[in-house]
Amino acid sequence: MSELWKYVSPGIPDELFARLPGIPMSQREIRLLLISALRLEANSVVWDIGAGTGTIPVEIGLLCPHGQIIAIERDEEVATLIQLNCDRFEVKNVQIVTGSAPQCLKQITTLPHRVCIEGGKAIKSILEQVWEYLPITGRIVVTAASLEALYEVSESFNQLQARNIDVVQAAVNRLETRGNSRRLAAVDPLFILSAEKLE
Repeated sequence: MSELWKYVSPGIPDELFARLPGIPMSQREIRLLLISALRLEANSVVWDIGAGTGTIPVEIGLLCPHGQIIAIERDEEVATLIQLNCDRFEVKNVQIVTGSAPQCLKQITTLPHRVCIEGGKAIKSILEQVWEYLPITGRIVVTAASLEALYEVSESFNQLQARNIDVVQAAVNRLETRGNSRRLAAVDPLFILSAEKLE
């Protein structure tokens, strides 16, 4: 448990995380859907590829203190931001790997039970490589911000013979105050795809 977030439930407000300009962050409502789709166990090993601000590793680290999270991020400055957010929330079970997926995945010695992929230009290559490391009953959850990415992930799941495929389009609106009025503002819509590796 963290002094900054004293609750056992996930859903840390976005403003509690340290940010860098231009670095994307999975917003609270999206994080809740991603974590739900991962179907975590108490001691799960989770790879978060494209970890960005580190919101997913922090949330999972707090939720599963006996688990292990490996945050993979290609940019060194952003990797430092992930560590800063882990420190802010007193999360101790996150290991940060700096490198580009899929090339850097072979240097990780702890194999995953669950994989969260938050974007990536080489999404098909990343999925193929991750699939080799994933055990039977392992799960992958992938975000896709465009129809092209949705197609690539869907096609890859089909080629890999993934099972129990689920696709959700998250469309979230938040109340915002603008001047003297309050209105609902849309958060960018996102596709969340999940699948299992079965025999």
